[in-house]
Amino acid sequence: MYRRLSCLAVTTFVLSALFSPIASAQPDAPVADPLPTPGASGIGLELTEVAQLPESKPVPPPTDARLRRHNRINYLGEVPDGSGRLFVPDMNGKLYLLENGVQHAYLDLGAVVGPDFHNHRGLGSGFGFTAFHPKFARNGKFYTVHTETGSALTDKVPDLPSANSVVHGVITEWTASDPRADVFYGTHREVMRVGYASFIHGFQEIGFNPEAHWWDEDYGLLYIASGDGGIGLTTTLPQDLSLPQGKILRVDPFGTNGANGRWGVPRSNPFVGQDGKLGEIYAYGMRDPYRFSWDRGRMFLGHIGEKAVDSVYEVRKGANLGWSEREGLWAYRKGDPSCGVFPLPADDAKYGYTYPVTAFDHNRIAGSRPCADSGNALMGGFVYRGSKIPSLRGKYIYGEGVKGLIYYAEEREMRAGKPMASTREMMVYAGGQLTTLKALVNDPNRVDLRFGQDADGELYVLAKANGKIWKVTGARTFASCRSGHDFVAGASSARWWEPVTPTLWQFPGREVVLAQPGVARPGPRRPFEYAVLKKGPAFGNVTVDAQVRLDTPVAESNRDVIIVFGYRSDTEFYYAHLSSDNKIYPHNGIFVVNNADRLRLDHQWDAARSVGAAPAVSDTAWHRVRVKQCVDTGEIAVYVDGSPYPLMTAVDKTFSSGRVGFGSFDNIGRLRDLHVRGKGVR
Repeated sequence: MYRRLSCLAVTTFVLSALFSPIASAQPDAPVADPLPTPGASGIGLELTEVAQLPESKPVPPPTDARLRRHNRINYLGEVPDGSGRLFVPDMNGKLYLLENGVQHAYLDLGAVVGPDFHNHRGLGSGFGFTAFHPKFARNGKFYTVHTETGSALTDKVPDLPSANSVVHGVITEWTASDPRADVFYGTHREVMRVGYASFIHGFQEIGFNPEAHWWDEDYGLLYIASGDGGIGLTTTLPQDLSLPQGKILRVDPFGTNGANGRWGVPRSNPFVGQDGKLGEIYAYGMRDPYRFSWDRGRMFLGHIGEKAVDSVYEVRKGANLGWSEREGLWAYRKGDPSCGVFPLPADDAKYGYTYPVTAFDHNRIAGSRPCADSGNALMGGFVYRGSKIPSLRGKYIYGEGVKGLIYYAEEREMRAGKPMASTREMMVYAGGQLTTLKALVNDPNRVDLRFGQDADGELYVLAKANGKIWKVTGARTFASCRSGHDFVAGASSARWWEPVTPTLWQFPGREVVLAQPGVARPGPRRPFEYAVLKKGPAFGNVTVDAQVRLDTPVAESNRDVIIVFGYRSDTEFYYAHLSSDNKIYPHNGIFVVNNADRLRLDHQWDAARSVGAAPAVSDTAWHRVRVKQCVDTGEIAVYVDGSPYPLMTAVDKTFSSGRVGFGSFDNIGRLRDLHVRGKGVR
């Protein structure tokens, strides 16, 4: 039949990849690929540029190129005084305020600290973070973290145990004489000083629980993320409760019963009064606890792993996140030459470790040195609870900082002690155009992505590469165009199909069967055998729904079927390649043939690792497939087995209309229940 429809109801089912911390009977060998690459979400964030902060440089000039950026902005928050002012620290020394798009320096911390201020060695060095007291409007108090070397290492003594220190992390309390002023003037005092054994993984985020009320135990208590100083990979320091490194600390900045009398130890902390344990510790077992945030009473921590896995944890009082004995859901072994992770031991439960609520792995490039820096760093974010973008509500939005990839997981699936929530990658739009953060910062190597949030729960994205700040102002669904009302179905008869080689095909009732494999033909490299649907018109915007089956035995390699769309001629068309092999260029992707060898288009193909989207068809069962093309935007999406998430995505405007079809390179398979909906072109 061929008719016009006003709508077509489609039922989809959510498929999630979940992982549980279960001790395994796997071989006692490194886990080669701990987690699948986050799949596409089909959701794109609209970014609107807010500001570009001034260029700044470490002093003296660093030898590490990773520190030579436009500037080193690393967070955005809102001053809790109702003024709407946003604050942004630059690790090179200054604190900026933004108000109605106007920016200015509020405090030059580096100048106040003087010659001991250290910002030229170590990715976390310099002016690390700022936290405003919840009563800042009344008391004028805020807190900062910075690093010191020089004379500080000999003239000043750490307040908590800090053996063999090469750098000091310092927390300072500032009191503004006029909290409403545009520039800081007032007093400051040192609250805490801790030494670290290397220039990495020192003090990271500090902050107050923004959800706490004056009657809550948490109100006014300062959380301090303290890294392992870079030595957790060879020691058990993060597991040692007598030391502050590799922990989250919680203190009362107004108290006096701490080690130096300049902070207090809350009585509700989990290890208060226990021999040999620091009362300041709230949770432990961490390598680089970089960013944390709260959502409805739950604390989420973005934790940067060693060599294999980066994770997000739900952190509870007294929790042990496992480092230096665990990395993510796996065992870590000091000194192992693979620098990998291993299956959990059979007796793992007795240790009581807290495992991640979501994570991604490092996806090392084959041939790279096992223990080299993988170039990955998880940037913790926020659960979106703003009012401007309803489709984002309940999503924990975070990312990978080096490459500038934005991810999300559903908060409702993120539960400590439960299977991990699946993580999916988000797209980026700017000015209405699909882009990437690498393109927006004009740097193919490092984006240095960070996140921020204002008092209304709206999100921001920052990049050190060009010092810009963008606000997340919307979200859109990829390939969401209206297909049109022209409809084709019931096309299983041979009279509706035009095969390349008719003798290879059969049409037994409801199915279209490629019964014999095709062979290569002269001309550009393209599928060997396919049949084009003649019924109905050619389509512009189009949605193709069908079930497909691969009849070639699973034991054979390079199995595939294809869905053709945008077909103009034998050397001009698109096709979606559905395969069990996702590790070679011609398989499992979206391609265009334009009077030349097929060209791969999909975003999922990683040429450096030679891997693409997860295999679309790996058995001989029937599989539902949907291909959607939006000709105005060039957006193309392929869905499998009813998933609401696209398996593959691409953008290309080579062909604005054409017919659809089915086939393979050199395999056999079949199609049934074909439905084509779109905008007919006559």
